[in-house]
Amino acid sequence: MNVVIVESPAKAKTINKYLGPGYTVLASFGHVRDLPAKDGSVRPTEDFAMDWEVDADAKKRITDIAKAVKGAERLYLATDPDREGEAISWHVLQILNDRHALKGVEVGRITFNEITKSAVTGAIKAPRKLDQEMIDAYLARRALDYLVGFTLSPVLWRKLPGARSAGRVQSVALRLICERELEIERFKTQEYWSVVGRFAAGDGSTFDARLTHLDGRKLDKFDINSADKAEDAKAAIERREFHVDSVESKPAARHPAPPFTTSTLQQEAARKLGFSAQRTMQIAQRLYEGIDVDGETVGLITYMRTDGVSMAMEAIQGARRLIDSEFGQAYLPDSPRMYKAKAKNAQEAHEAIRPTDFFRHPDKLRRLDPDQRRLYELIWKRALASQMNPARLERTTVEVASRDRQVILRATGSVVLFDGFLALYQEGVDDRAKDDEDGGRLPKLVKDEGLRRGPVTIAQHFTEPPPRYSEASLVKKLEELGIGRPSTYASILSTLRDRAYVTMDKNRFLPEDKGRLVTAFLESFFARYVEYGFTAGLEEQLDEISAGKIGWKDVLRAFWADFAAAIEGTKDLKISDVIEQLDQLLGPHLFPDGAEGKDPRACPSCGNGRLSLKLGKFGAFIGCSNYPECRFTRQFGIANDDGQKSAIGDDGIKILGDDPASGEKVSLRSGRFGPYVQLGEGEKPKRASLPKDLTPDAVDLEKAIALLSLPREVGAHPENGKAIQAGIGRYGPYIVHDGRYVNLPTSEEVFTIGLNRAVSLLAEPPKRGKRAAAAPLKAFGDHPEDGKPVNIMDGRFGPYVSWNGVYATIPKGTDPQSLSLDEALALLAAKAAKGGGKKPVKKAAPLQAKAETADEAETPAKKPAAKKAAAKPAAKKAAPKKAAPKKAAPKKAAPQKAKAD
Repeated sequence: MNVVIVESPAKAKTINKYLGPGYTVLASFGHVRDLPAKDGSVRPTEDFAMDWEVDADAKKRITDIAKAVKGAERLYLATDPDREGEAISWHVLQILNDRHALKGVEVGRITFNEITKSAVTGAIKAPRKLDQEMIDAYLARRALDYLVGFTLSPVLWRKLPGARSAGRVQSVALRLICERELEIERFKTQEYWSVVGRFAAGDGSTFDARLTHLDGRKLDKFDINSADKAEDAKAAIERREFHVDSVESKPAARHPAPPFTTSTLQQEAARKLGFSAQRTMQIAQRLYEGIDVDGETVGLITYMRTDGVSMAMEAIQGARRLIDSEFGQAYLPDSPRMYKAKAKNAQEAHEAIRPTDFFRHPDKLRRLDPDQRRLYELIWKRALASQMNPARLERTTVEVASRDRQVILRATGSVVLFDGFLALYQEGVDDRAKDDEDGGRLPKLVKDEGLRRGPVTIAQHFTEPPPRYSEASLVKKLEELGIGRPSTYASILSTLRDRAYVTMDKNRFLPEDKGRLVTAFLESFFARYVEYGFTAGLEEQLDEISAGKIGWKDVLRAFWADFAAAIEGTKDLKISDVIEQLDQLLGPHLFPDGAEGKDPRACPSCGNGRLSLKLGKFGAFIGCSNYPECRFTRQFGIANDDGQKSAIGDDGIKILGDDPASGEKVSLRSGRFGPYVQLGEGEKPKRASLPKDLTPDAVDLEKAIALLSLPREVGAHPENGKAIQAGIGRYGPYIVHDGRYVNLPTSEEVFTIGLNRAVSLLAEPPKRGKRAAAAPLKAFGDHPEDGKPVNIMDGRFGPYVSWNGVYATIPKGTDPQSLSLDEALALLAAKAAKGGGKKPVKKAAPLQAKAETADEAETPAKKPAAKKAAAKPAAKKAAPKKAAPKKAAPKKAAPQKAKAD
């Protein structure tokens, strides 16, 4: 008997069918052990010794694997073909060796880039040893992320109340988002005008030309910057006669893009399909692991975590045969097209993402749900188009001049002579769109030909600031900078949202005030560690470890020497010093220069006070130096002309307009529980709260009416005819059908979701099992009485202290991170005295705070969330009166532990 270990049960089921009865295929469910979430799991003083702990949910799986291996002839470690997959195999092997389960068992490591019968059986015939250099690179990355998270996060907690965590890669991505927002806020809009004339050739055909020269001088973009100048230019054209001064036609070619890598797939799926990076990877994982096709489970695409752009020659030959049969010889290059990655630090260890069989056409895969089919079709088209001939175009430029050459206009056109790969696929636009660049084909014109002038039009324009990052553009930027790895991007972006450092506004990242403060803090006191070049340099060093060029502990020693010194430098830093430094750094952003020399820091309330950054228990705000005599405050951020940042006026109301149906006023208001929109007035007007991912500034009349109209009817379910509705409730956006609710990823989808996607979501099986146990905000260590852990947890109603079934609420206004062990034990003792569990013994030795590792969740999860441990019943207290049962404070789900490739 042979035992094969893979990562997921879906993959295990598929591979078991391929290998037959002589093999037992078991799933590890991703990682089976990790660094414990406490101080000391990585010890720099002991040459970076690392402690590993088997996950509670993995213990039974490891026991099952150990039982299966005993008596087996061979063990094949068949986890994913990347750095993280190699690490999972290493962990499994280490645990089995510790259990002495491998006596007489031959061990081999196998990998395959696609889950097909030929790939799996071929891999079984060529086992190898574990790649120690790849494992070393994993250990270095894991240690780096741990050391940054568990060392830097407590500094943030102590020096910047309200901050959640910091991570090695997460913090750099946040900096990019914050810097883009600062660019937008500093942007000065400029006005400019375009002047376009219409001309007719001798055969009657017309074309448009744009003014480029006036009074014999070439115009810059902003030379015509007013309506008067535009009218003067128009008049100059209208009083002249024109002829064709020159005609220039040049052949051009447009080449197909290479097949998808992880990042380019995420970018294109975001642009064309509207998928988040996380959603894209979830669907791709399913397509890779296998779908039922004609009664057989088969992997439809190759491994989806890759930065390589090459394809196996066997796949290229298959693509060429299909192109020849479906498109003809004209579309087939004389020789295969070969690609090389341009991305910085690309490893190219694997193939690009491609179909496992090009002849498996998307239209024939009827078992796929709509989203799976759309993503598979995107991958299939891109990979097939990459082996097609380029498109041939002709680009033409015509200059139209007045007889005195004082006025010149230019027309450009482009026409497709041969569509080539565009017959199948066009990047970044609707596939059905034709290449009509620069206005399409121009009429046949010859030099010195006289032209009849038609109408002249002028149009006003304004420059626009750079756009905020979308998921696609942020992933592209991170890849260009060489920061992170393909498998990390989805969960880096997810982590930023989970930490409430950013929100999504129209599918683009908008930094929250908390995120901007964290970025400013890190730039002030840990500037080196959020530099793009430094972070990219660490990625290069990890690649060199994988290549066996440098030792992994050498990298850690060099990093830790400087990082520990930077941490030590903040030891005596006071919160007041931090606020003063941030006030200076953020001053240009918070207090931009006012009109006519007006002091932007002058208090608009008392007149003689100075505005500066303040920090309270609810976060950052702007306050007056004359407090408490002057109590003027405003929100953190740039003020508008009346001194307030919020889109809502000083009276808490902003009128958006009239409802076209009822004629009543629609208003945006600020309430006790946050902003909301309201229709009309009266005793019980209709109201709708703003969802968390919608800012007041983004609410206009149309959006407000849409919110007030919820719930929205999507359509009738095709199976039973009952209505499907979309709405926003207490737990966020959702769809509901026949009493069953399904959450939606964003509030925007409530207004756009169609019947097909709604039915598809409702068809998915409900997620079962308990949520993962939440990570503590602060861990004190073991209780002095019974050794059970004492932690500060983040609950639905605020932070609380937890120990052995006793839950003590932390008083309002108390910073959880400043709470000592003595104070925590006192709170627990008071709670236990009221019947809330065992009475703890008070001791006075506070332990060092623990931090969560922010970048642990930088990558798509390799295993399901751990089951939440059942709460132990509170110990009964001898008392004449029976204590009322105490409900455990609800806990938030912790992010799944993840892979870091």
